[in-house]
Amino acid sequence: MTSTLRKRLAVAIGVAMLFTAGATSGVARSAGASPAEQLRRDTAAIHALGVSGVQARVIGPDGRQSVATSGTADLGTGRPVPADGYFRMASTSKTLVATVVLQLEAEGRLSLDDTVDHWLPGVVRGHGNDGRRITVRQLLQHTSGIHDDLPGYTTPEEYYEQRHDLYSAEQLIARAMAHAPDFRPGKGWAYSNTGYVLLDLIVQKATGRPAHQEIEDRILRPLGLHGTRWMGVSPGLPEPHARAYQLFGPDARVDVTDQIPVGHENLSWVTTTRDENVLLRALLGGRLLPARQLAEMRQTVAVSADVQQLWPGGRYGLGLVERPLTCGGTYWSHEGGDGGYITLNGVTDDGRRSAVVSMSEARGDTPHHILEQENAASALIDHALCAGARRT
Repeated sequence: MTSTLRKRLAVAIGVAMLFTAGATSGVARSAGASPAEQLRRDTAAIHALGVSGVQARVIGPDGRQSVATSGTADLGTGRPVPADGYFRMASTSKTLVATVVLQLEAEGRLSLDDTVDHWLPGVVRGHGNDGRRITVRQLLQHTSGIHDDLPGYTTPEEYYEQRHDLYSAEQLIARAMAHAPDFRPGKGWAYSNTGYVLLDLIVQKATGRPAHQEIEDRILRPLGLHGTRWMGVSPGLPEPHARAYQLFGPDARVDVTDQIPVGHENLSWVTTTRDENVLLRALLGGRLLPARQLAEMRQTVAVSADVQQLWPGGRYGLGLVERPLTCGGTYWSHEGGDGGYITLNGVTDDGRRSAVVSMSEARGDTPHHILEQENAASALIDHALCAGARRT
């Protein structure tokens, strides 16, 4: 949920109660359909909403993969959506950052109870903000109270004006420090991208290397995630990829592929549906963290009432979201949305079955369209994971 998605959701939250809150509302499971056929139907249903391109991938307990695509990768040429296309990872990269932080804790190089001021003296100050009272755990879990004020666009004009803007981490933090905290540390929950900018700096302080290098060496290379790349300040994506679109209004569908996400290089990751599946399976399967740190990651708190309208029953751990399944139990995920790409994902509690759906259009013009797209994608994840639950 980077800045563009955050602003989309802010519009939706104000009137969310007007619509059905259930994550699978309006998208029914097809009786008798095989998991692969259900995936094709769910992918087509998202495209039918008006989303230009959709790609989805499910990996079962036996390692077999089902892939489905729908729509077009380019509204100008009509070329098909690539089944292995790159897309911007956006806030799913928070799971990468949280995993590295917990690895460092396991190595005794930092503590979740360390204060921000311990690592970044004087950085969180002003207007009631106090880094001496905020812990690393609270940054990871969005309970720090730090107000979020990352840049983002809500109109075509803003997109064209801001798409190549660059901000340092210090500038992004300064934007947040210009506001009073949303609440006292540990006394509420509010999504804060700024908290993860601070975590990037803490990782760099603890290791002496940029966070993206630690992610590459600790997670990407060991898992063979060759399709997950840090793009730095590049405004483009590797090939192949579907072009990204943002719907600002009935006559304002804009190609927003060309941009520097959130204007900050540490947030600039691209990935594939294959890599996101492998990442989530490895994480929940215990391949990236010792048991104690994985248990810490899965200790959740309630999200704010407004976000409950978008993640019904959802709770937030340390860089992971826990959501209920309609077939019983829960799954783990972290969606991401920025620059026209909206991605939902999920993995069962045991890490054996996973699903990822990436959409190359953000229909952000009305609250109804935002919730409709979110619910249809959530339904795809639920159907895919519940199919596995019935068979295993």
